[in-house]
Amino acid sequence: MKIGITCYPTYGGSGVVATELGKKLADQGFEVHFISYALPYRLNILSSNIFFHEVEVLQYPLFEYPPYSLSLASKMAEVIEYQNLDLLHVHYAIPHATSAFLAKQLLKNKDFKVITTLHGTDITLLGSDPSYLKITQFSIEESSGVTAVSEYLKNETLRVFGIKKEIEVIPNFIPFNITTPINRAQLRRQFVDDDEFIITHISNFRPVKRITDVILTAEKVLKKKKIKVLMVGDGPDRFKAEEQCREAKICDRVLFLGKQENIKDILSITDVAILPSSSESFGLVALESMAYGIPVVSTNTGGLPEVNINGETGYTVDVGDIDGFADAVLEIISNRDLASELGQKAAQISRDNFAAEKIIPQYINYYRKILGG
Repeated sequence: MKIGITCYPTYGGSGVVATELGKKLADQGFEVHFISYALPYRLNILSSNIFFHEVEVLQYPLFEYPPYSLSLASKMAEVIEYQNLDLLHVHYAIPHATSAFLAKQLLKNKDFKVITTLHGTDITLLGSDPSYLKITQFSIEESSGVTAVSEYLKNETLRVFGIKKEIEVIPNFIPFNITTPINRAQLRRQFVDDDEFIITHISNFRPVKRITDVILTAEKVLKKKKIKVLMVGDGPDRFKAEEQCREAKICDRVLFLGKQENIKDILSITDVAILPSSSESFGLVALESMAYGIPVVSTNTGGLPEVNINGETGYTVDVGDIDGFADAVLEIISNRDLASELGQKAAQISRDNFAAEKIIPQYINYYRKILGG
């Protein structure tokens, strides 16, 4: 099977999942062609089965905004035709599914399939905007197959767009091998003393992630326990959160690390992961944390309860409930036995339900189903 994959190459869940999927497919002998405007940041291996095709966008004074979707469609058609791809798997509906439709029109006599995987804000935020709703609906309907990363996202897609096409739910998977660094204790001592705890938040710092809620939670927790908060990522709300720390005089307790590639080392020293998002269709960070045996405190919105099970792998609270977040964090770090119990359950559920060895075959079977249809 020759498979094309298009995703956003930047720091974000959909790109991470798409890239790791491609790498694991290549490990199993499939030929994988990535098509994007830049090399996906986790595509960091050399493999005889992995190829990258860069989309070049024409810079022309007439275009106030370079038409990436058209350049992408042209490159998709080129790779499909000359590499003889069997299917094109696009992650994130806009503009990737639309560009894939255009590529099919360019290659009317070419027999190949397009599978669109919906990841979240492409449906709940961007796609549902009136200016994109019709084109998103059309692009999904024109796909040969459609998958969603959670039951919540499937149902939301059906509700918002009235999609008639069957949507297969294939959840995200643990995107790395679980390893603990030899120098874990030394790494931890760089941040905290033995009587302190590490709370970690990882995101792209967009408004939907509500990172200022992390700071408000930290203020309350610090009144009772010694903690350090590791803020991993970057984005438009970073300055607001940093300013909030300065006003609260807790800058020495909240560390903004910026974007980090070595997430595994950070998770290996974390005591509690916190996700106060107003919307999450799955919550990949929650899964990554659980894989390391870290209790998660998250909101109860979207697909998060399908991953972080309240009272078993951590706690879920209402969006914006700062007292609820603080109480949950304090309960975990104040009770070593509870923290251990939640962490062990989190690791077990992540392995049992979301291991790559369980999810990758679901994608392969779905590919074969669509190719045979």
